[in-house]
Amino acid sequence: MDFTLWDIVRNLLIGLQWTLLLSLVAFVCGGLAGLLLLLGRISANPYLRGLSRGYIELFQGTPLLMQLFMVFFGIALFGLDVSAWMAAAIALTLFTSAFLAEIWRGCVESIPTGQWEASGSLALSPLEQLRHVILPQAMRIAIAPTVGFSVQVVKGTAVTSIIGFTELTKTGGMLANATFEPFLTYGLVAVGYFILCYPLSLSARYLERRLHAPA
Repeated sequence: MDFTLWDIVRNLLIGLQWTLLLSLVAFVCGGLAGLLLLLGRISANPYLRGLSRGYIELFQGTPLLMQLFMVFFGIALFGLDVSAWMAAAIALTLFTSAFLAEIWRGCVESIPTGQWEASGSLALSPLEQLRHVILPQAMRIAIAPTVGFSVQVVKGTAVTSIIGFTELTKTGGMLANATFEPFLTYGLVAVGYFILCYPLSLSARYLERRLHAPA
């Protein structure tokens, strides 16, 4: 079968859509899980702190590829059929949540202790202190590094091609084998990732300057 340049681009655009969708799912779900981990990480309960810390160190200290294999093949050991899409979404969510929780913890801990003491003098509970005083300030610091980390999430989706999820990299591999044009195909794949990642990088830099917060 002969492939025109448009055929290659059209198929890569389909793969790009799946990459974007997986990135959004992983970032949103990872953000929600990361918020829970953050609460556990700064909790006064030592068991919650230890559990959250162990989770974060596990997923930060092991390769994403290994995590992907553990989810994809591990769930199958329990007799459950998991698709490549579901395994990719779960693995990337776990990976993302660990890093976002630690980014946000650093932002929360950067707030001066005087803010906690001042809000405590108003008879606010620790949760109310966090919600009304600490988090609004920490969010301003966290925006730039959070947007910056989203670039890593997008690039991390490329690993999911190993388990057969047909995102941009997997689509590019199949097209390279079919067209015998690896340089052209993977060059266009690189352009696709650039189109997704470069605006995020620019946004992170802009927010860093705008908010005067370290990324």
